[in-house]
Amino acid sequence: MSLLKATFEQLAHSKRKALIPFITAGHPKPGLTVHIMHELVKNGADIIELGMPFSDPMADGPVIQFASEKAISLGTGIDHVIDMVAQFRKTNSHTPVVLMGYLNPVECKGIKDFVEQAKKAGVDALLLVDSPPEESTDLIKQLKQHDMEQIFLVAPTTTAARKQMICQHASGFIYYVALKGVTGSADLDSGAVSKDVLSLKQLSDLPVAVGFGVKDADSAVSVAKQADAVVIGSALVALLGECEDSESTSQTIAQFIKPIRTALDSL
Repeated sequence: MSLLKATFEQLAHSKRKALIPFITAGHPKPGLTVHIMHELVKNGADIIELGMPFSDPMADGPVIQFASEKAISLGTGIDHVIDMVAQFRKTNSHTPVVLMGYLNPVECKGIKDFVEQAKKAGVDALLLVDSPPEESTDLIKQLKQHDMEQIFLVAPTTTAARKQMICQHASGFIYYVALKGVTGSADLDSGAVSKDVLSLKQLSDLPVAVGFGVKDADSAVSVAKQADAVVIGSALVALLGECEDSESTSQTIAQFIKPIRTALDSL
């Protein structure tokens, strides 16, 4: 059983929702990333989505775009991201790690080499925004050979037929994009989100995570009523961008993540 599946099963048994914070590897400083990952778990994260910095993150809003630019300027590349996961795994073997990013750096490295190194480091799943199922044949093959999951996105504009196709190819969980636009760009319509999440649950037994637009405890609770997990990124990345050291990141994470965890556990 994969670590992702085991985690979701444990959460379902406890009637708890998964909290999945997103951070950009190498931001605000490369040396803080592993510390941040541990602090997220300490304060209630169930799964970590680790962004691989990319020069053209077209699905991300200004906050995460800036975080990627800063991480790249500080020398964070794909090999560094994989090494950060390996460092995290030295003392944490139970928290799933999903690498999120774009196809170009993976193809430049070589899909086979990338997947092998990611698996060795302890990565559990991959989410590439610009690699839909019909463009992921080689990647899916490599991931399956290494017992890794590929997460796919479903948007509010996704047709019924395409939802069905994506659900057939997805593994790990289905990531529902809660709004039209880039990350952190608008307020959520919780009613519309609930309707779409329920439609996905009719097509697949996989857990459904909701992201893009979740920014605090209230918005997390509003989508978690139907979803199995909430992903929160831009709001957290913005706060971390103000941090300079491990002490300030620890304080920021505790102040931001704990209230969301508490609110989700109250459902």
